[in-house]
Amino acid sequence: MPDIARTWLPTRLRTAARLGAVLLPLLVCAILHAFRTDITATTGVLILVLVVVLAAATGDRIAGLLAAISAGAWFDYFLAPPYLTFTISSRDDIEATLLLVLISIAVTEVALWGRRQQARASRRSGYLDGVVGAAQAVSAGEAPTSAVLDIVSHEILGVLDADGIRFVDGAVQDSRVAVLDHDGALTRNGHTVDVDRTGLPSNEYIAIPVRRGRHVVGHFLLTATSSVSYPSREQRRVAVLLADQVSGALDPR
Repeated sequence: MPDIARTWLPTRLRTAARLGAVLLPLLVCAILHAFRTDITATTGVLILVLVVVLAAATGDRIAGLLAAISAGAWFDYFLAPPYLTFTISSRDDIEATLLLVLISIAVTEVALWGRRQQARASRRSGYLDGVVGAAQAVSAGEAPTSAVLDIVSHEILGVLDADGIRFVDGAVQDSRVAVLDHDGALTRNGHTVDVDRTGLPSNEYIAIPVRRGRHVVGHFLLTATSSVSYPSREQRRVAVLLADQVSGALDPR
């Protein structure tokens, strides 16, 4: 899975986070070294774990891992006898160092998992808002058909991360066009397109039929040519649900 930080953390801030992840444990360990006679190894480990949590909170896995490695190394150097060397003479200190690194790595993964869950919940909320907004525009009966099409088109583009979209009356006539079904499956000429692996087709149109009962009254034609998009099955199903809202705004035929 791509690093979640790439989707929201600017490059400069990501670089700064990684640099801070390396330097902050060094600074903290240097300060703790001055009070080494007053603190235990356990206290030092707990303080450094908090530092790693801070790095992991950026959502950048590399920053979290760098902080974990840096914390382990500088704990060894500053807080494990013999001091100011990367040699450890005590078995307890070796175990403390290893536990510090392992706990820090685990903390990083838990923090990333939590951020991914939060991102998924936010996306789902956005999808729901889009569907509700489109349904309200149709049910109100006051918005012209063109406005409803614009609203739904905008939401579908956002959900699928596509480039262009237009509405076409009637069913899909070209068998070369890939068609998105209600279950989120994309098919072309009777064959399923593995969107999770290859992404949306970038060299042809993608159609989302608009149905009234069993009849197809129109379809949206999408293009995704500027970059490869990998919408999840959930996103694809939401796009079809959005398209379904249009049928109520179209003139009966």
